Amino acid sequence: MGWIANIIAGIVGSFIGEGILGSWGPQLAGMAIVPSLIGAIVLVLIVSFVVRKKA
Repeated sequence: MGWIANIIAGIVGSFIGEGILGSWGPQLAGMAIVPSLIGAIVLVLIVSFVVRKKA
């Protein structure tokens, strides 16, 4: 995957992570850092795994 796709997956994962895990922990620019990081990392790993399987 290219770096642009990784950035997009990270941003989407950030919103999903905060939506699922809530907004606990320190805030930065209106978003909770810990849930956003967890969601972004999980989504990027899932997308990378799926793309790698297809290739």
